[in-house]
Amino acid sequence: MTKKILIINPFGIGDVLFTTPVIKAIKKQFPEAFIGYWSNARVKPILASNPQIGRVFALSRGDLKKIYQDSFLKGAWRSLKLAWEIKKEHFDICLDFSLDHRYSLFAKIIGIPKRVGFNYKARGRFLNSRIDIDGYHDRHVVEYYLELLKFLGIQALDNDLYLAVPLESEIKAKNILASAGIVENDLVIGIAPGAGGSWGRDAGYKHWPALKFAQVGDRLISELKAKVVILGDGSERLIAEVILHAMRNKPIDLTGKTSLEILPALIKNCNLLITNDGGPMHMAVALGVKTVSIFGPVSEVVYGPFPSKRNHVVLKWDIACRPCYKNFRLPVCDKDRECLKSVSADEVFAQALALLS
Repeated sequence: MTKKILIINPFGIGDVLFTTPVIKAIKKQFPEAFIGYWSNARVKPILASNPQIGRVFALSRGDLKKIYQDSFLKGAWRSLKLAWEIKKEHFDICLDFSLDHRYSLFAKIIGIPKRVGFNYKARGRFLNSRIDIDGYHDRHVVEYYLELLKFLGIQALDNDLYLAVPLESEIKAKNILASAGIVENDLVIGIAPGAGGSWGRDAGYKHWPALKFAQVGDRLISELKAKVVILGDGSERLIAEVILHAMRNKPIDLTGKTSLEILPALIKNCNLLITNDGGPMHMAVALGVKTVSIFGPVSEVVYGPFPSKRNHVVLKWDIACRPCYKNFRLPVCDKDRECLKSVSADEVFAQALALLS
């Protein structure tokens, strides 16, 4: 009988990509398995392009909460529709990465017999196969995720992240870059000065100063004759404006001009991505694009490029309180983000140069 497995992960781009080694391992062990994925709405394009995933249910508890705030009736209707859509697939296993008991309770109510996940702060009480954790620390999240495979009798042999880029997106990205004056054999360097969208209002705590991105961008253009492309969504427009006004050599600004369907294809066309800790960095890693990333409050051991290879350089400034993001909590910073601001533009440029040599 074909196995039907539901992956539950309501978090951001990076966390979703962290589950791709798990999916690859399942498909290698059970090639005929049908894999469903319950995610938030924002990351749907990342999952919809993955040929190993049979169906995406892109409506998280957070998404539903927003719908309910707008209209109770609409929220109730969307909730019932989601429940019916998942239930009628008759999943026999779910892998729950949510750390939220409500997802596994839902899985139990609709009759998914095998429920696997993590027991964090007793939130795994509706799981029947679980691993006790007090948070993610000392090793990468991917390694935690892969541990759940033991309950399926699977051992992962390939730990690389996976991100598919549809041909249509590739064509659109090449057309966008060509219209901006980029031709074949140009040195293309992407800059993602925002990122961390899943952190909401706290995303700024992960952002290296925009003026330093501008300094690096100027040197890449003047010294390496690179075509520098600023990438980001519409919410990062103000950050991009600071960079644009500060740079002497003008970059190509695509901030807010492309969707998440196209962003991976744009990153794939870069020789290097310089970025904060966030989704674009993990996309680049999955696509085999070199990265220089700047980490502040978050541990690069837990959330950094994975697997850590020579093509990915993490820059940080270790002070006594870093990393301060622990057990999914970010304390109030009383040092004005010193751990981020102390990373110099010269150091970022030097590491970029080394990777491109």
